[in-house]
Amino acid sequence: MIIYPAIDLRGGKVVRLREGDPLRQSVFSDDPLATAQTWIDQGAEWIHMVNLDGAFADANENLPILEAVAKLGVKLQFGGGLRDMEALRHAHEAGARRMVIGTIAAQDPAAAAEAIARFGAEAICVALDAKAGRVATHGWTEISAHTPAQLGRQLRDLGAIHALYTDVLRDGALSGVNVEATVELARETGLEVIASGGVSQLSEIQALSRGGEVAGAIIGMALYQNKISLAEALSAARSD
Repeated sequence: MIIYPAIDLRGGKVVRLREGDPLRQSVFSDDPLATAQTWIDQGAEWIHMVNLDGAFADANENLPILEAVAKLGVKLQFGGGLRDMEALRHAHEAGARRMVIGTIAAQDPAAAAEAIARFGAEAICVALDAKAGRVATHGWTEISAHTPAQLGRQLRDLGAIHALYTDVLRDGALSGVNVEATVELARETGLEVIASGGVSQLSEIQALSRGGEVAGAIIGMALYQNKISLAEALSAARSD
């Protein structure tokens, strides 16, 4: 199971939001490049980077940061505001190894299929982020009619391989990742599901890795508040 330390960007700074709420923000660094290097030095092979300005349709441009971090040699999974082919192209050219699409996947699955055909299935991760059992879009500010499993199966049939699952109400809250729902989503869709939202302790990482059904886990607040170390998380992900 792959561990993805998270770097959420807003206004050029590394931040974390509680439950995706832009008014409940904590700033952890003014230097995203230094933060990325820290995670690389501690063993990260992948980093999950989110352009929150893009997610909230704000004007700030974070692609230069993506490009600079990509030059450090780490593999980057990048999301936030990637709602058309042009935005995906720019992210890909800036160095994103994999791009996360949520809003366009929920609103227009055919566009997700187009993205998969254009960039390759390995380069696209569909976001199945949930609020009250329904897929949340537009920076988690709107709720669609789909359940994560329904949309996941549809997107799998259109060629998707990778999916990101966030229980929005747990994100940034250190309340514990939703292990049961994540495992169930992987079983129901057959997708390579990456868990996100609320990871707070090593036992959760071990639970996610048990059985080999969950492909990865994104960790943010627990790392930034030193609840767990990246080295511990990487070790826990390798345990049976």
